[in-house]
Amino acid sequence: MTTATAAGGIVIDKDVAVPMRDGARLMADVFRPKGDGRVPALLNLGPYQKDKLWVVPPALEEKQNDWMNWETVNPEWWVPRGYACVRVDGRGSGRSPGQCEPWSLAEAIDFHDAIEWAAAQPWCNGKVGLTGISYYAINQWFVANQQPPSLKAMIPWEGFADIYRDALYHGGLLNVFMTNWFTAHLMHHKLGRASQTMPDAWKVNTLDFWLSNNLDSGAFHGAQAQWDRITVPFLSVGNWTGFGLHLRGNTEAFARAASKHKKLRIHTGSHVHPFYTEEGRQDQVRFFDYWLKGIDNGVMDEPPVKLAIRHGADKIVWRHEQEWPLARTQWTKLYFDLAPQDGAPEYSAKLVRENPKAAHTRSYVTSHLGTMGSTSAASSQVMGGGGIRPNMGVALETPPLDADMEVTGPLAASFWVSSESEDMDLFLTLRHFDENGTEIMETGQQGAPVPVAKGWLRVSHRELDPKLSTPGRPYHAHKRRLYLKPGEIVKVDVEIWPTSMVFKKGHRIRLDVQPRDGVGSQGYMHYHADYNSGRNTIHAGGQYESYLLLPVIPG
Repeated sequence: MTTATAAGGIVIDKDVAVPMRDGARLMADVFRPKGDGRVPALLNLGPYQKDKLWVVPPALEEKQNDWMNWETVNPEWWVPRGYACVRVDGRGSGRSPGQCEPWSLAEAIDFHDAIEWAAAQPWCNGKVGLTGISYYAINQWFVANQQPPSLKAMIPWEGFADIYRDALYHGGLLNVFMTNWFTAHLMHHKLGRASQTMPDAWKVNTLDFWLSNNLDSGAFHGAQAQWDRITVPFLSVGNWTGFGLHLRGNTEAFARAASKHKKLRIHTGSHVHPFYTEEGRQDQVRFFDYWLKGIDNGVMDEPPVKLAIRHGADKIVWRHEQEWPLARTQWTKLYFDLAPQDGAPEYSAKLVRENPKAAHTRSYVTSHLGTMGSTSAASSQVMGGGGIRPNMGVALETPPLDADMEVTGPLAASFWVSSESEDMDLFLTLRHFDENGTEIMETGQQGAPVPVAKGWLRVSHRELDPKLSTPGRPYHAHKRRLYLKPGEIVKVDVEIWPTSMVFKKGHRIRLDVQPRDGVGSQGYMHYHADYNSGRNTIHAGGQYESYLLLPVIPG
């Protein structure tokens, strides 16, 4: 360990050995105020390497300095405000020996031990808070399952809470972002600078573990929030455009965690920028000041929910609410009308206010022939547009709205399907079109334009958990596969991740139902198994009542 004092009276302890219960030692850096005073610790633990400098984007409100580290707090801002910032390299990453097991029970136990170590240090007041984006948000839920005594507050900023439903298997469909993420960090530790100090790390076959457990069998128990055990005060922070990763975990946390002191904030746009804005930092520091320093600043007297209500094309208005989902929600059904339309494209259909009396069907091919010989594989491997086929499947659209309509909350679609194959994949995209037919897109979590919301379901995973399902948020059990028989018509309930959008008078709402990833899926594509062949059919009207369920908020 080395200790130095930098400008501003910030003391930096480098490569501090943090003991684990099994005798292992993880390496940490501590940034703390100079002097003998005791302060709260803000801690993160993970595989992103504490010594790896993050070169920040020009538009970030935090300016570049030698201590910037990906998705963690900036010590230059936090230490002068009376906090110690502790960065721990997780086991098998950065400078910490061992084998890395991302988002595992083993990691959660290490995190527990690191929290208790920090609380016992002479510079700490015995209170530890957790904060950070993405990875450093996700494993906050999992260590909170362990209830470390010194953990007094946490701010999971854009972090999934159920590795199966939120991250690996969207509706039972493999999210290849996750396999790509693992491969990237495996390469960092096998081929990058980290390999110079730890050439034998990352030998645990995490990919095989993830792919082998493609039902929710209990294998991921250590990487799923146990809501009855999460009692620590928390501020859960989501992003409306994080519908390929994270958002669901943040809303589920607020709705289901046992904690009596919890808050929810949902913003929009970039994955990292809001965390480093003055507005975002003030939300964080006020919460921590209250719980870690005992400053009665009124933060817990304010409404518990803070939402960025979207008005299209990145325009937002912040609004405070008392609950989630909103108590005044008017659950509104827009029914599928699949009747043929003269002169309309083959894929075009309607969303209407009443269930059509007559039943109709609409069939579509599940793949297009390509030149790569892999059109039955992942979307990312088929030809054209990164595998995204904008006009495959069925596009259901409202007529021009006769008044503004705010949609804020969880949403779902319930409809009837059949297939020529033993299974079928459903990709739902909620889209927004103006009076001229131009699509209104938002800046997404990863910077690319994205639509309003998305949902997914592999039809063999359609079985619901009736105890956990709600009208706007069907909860799938994922315990077994119910394969289709050719021509068998079954009902499906598809969870569409929460959203907020004010659709203006004259605008149209469109729902795409497709066999592949639709528009705005860049970064969060999915693997399609080789049964994706032949034709799929949607049934609606008459006895096949099919609809999009929207959480409409009255004006």
